[in-house]
Amino acid sequence: MVSIDEIKRPILGKSQSVEALKKMITRVAASKTNILIIGESGTGKELVARALHEMSPVASGPFIAVNCGAIPETLIESELFGHKKGSFTGAHVDKPGLFEAADGGTLFLDEIGELPLSMQVKLLRALQDRAIRRVGANDTIKIDVRIVAATNKNLEEASKKGTFREDLYYRLNVILLETPPLRDRVGDMELLTEIFLKKFNDKQKRSITGFTPSAMEVMLHHRWPGNIRELENVMERVVTLESSNQIQVNTLPPEMVVAARKAAGISREFTLRSNFIMGPMDLEKVLQEVRDFYKREAMLYTKNDEEAAKKLLGL
Repeated sequence: MVSIDEIKRPILGKSQSVEALKKMITRVAASKTNILIIGESGTGKELVARALHEMSPVASGPFIAVNCGAIPETLIESELFGHKKGSFTGAHVDKPGLFEAADGGTLFLDEIGELPLSMQVKLLRALQDRAIRRVGANDTIKIDVRIVAATNKNLEEASKKGTFREDLYYRLNVILLETPPLRDRVGDMELLTEIFLKKFNDKQKRSITGFTPSAMEVMLHHRWPGNIRELENVMERVVTLESSNQIQVNTLPPEMVVAARKAAGISREFTLRSNFIMGPMDLEKVLQEVRDFYKREAMLYTKNDEEAAKKLLGL
């Protein structure tokens, strides 16, 4: 089995949150226990699933990924479990499903929160029995599959509302991994921009060397709702549009510059009036924003030296 540093598509970053995630992956990869990965869109949940597979005893088997939200409800049972010839209109031949395709390996059920309730019952039975039944068949087929599921939804809350089966939630959530959002990965921005800069420089035959200080400040203050996926798209855009050898502020998406400057301004002007003007405040949220702001500034000041930044912050 390979180590976390030897996987084909490495998990990039050296921030505390990413290092903690890597340690958890290393601890649980060798087990065949079901794993649930939670995190916002664009935080690399499939990357984590692939790492778990490559570091597992079933690494030589297939890795099959399926987006549960992308398959029409009328077809999802057939896609997962397969079907027998003549079981429905258009079923001209016997067809194995994704569970059979993943036999001896890993089945990654992405966006598991989008699975219809009717299918949740059948998935639960398959996980309990370690067997599946093709649509239109009477016999069952034993399967040896490691299940890794992922979602950007709060499944615990969904189970309370009745939109996700509680028993399935607990069956999937034997081990929980969380992918951190980019805005919480203090210290990773310059590393990630450097990696994507090289990628798109090579792709587009450019030789851009980096960001101006003011452009990098915008990158650091942006909230990145789309996370790594958004960052990659922004990097491809700026490498395409930049005419100089450094990324300038005016090359960044205008809406991103406005939002980042507003966030930076709000952070720097934490007066009582500005906090109370919108009505009752969420003190914990305000304090967290203050902490996040000073962490970012300390990392900028120390050029991403986490130990030096901790000393500056008295941590």
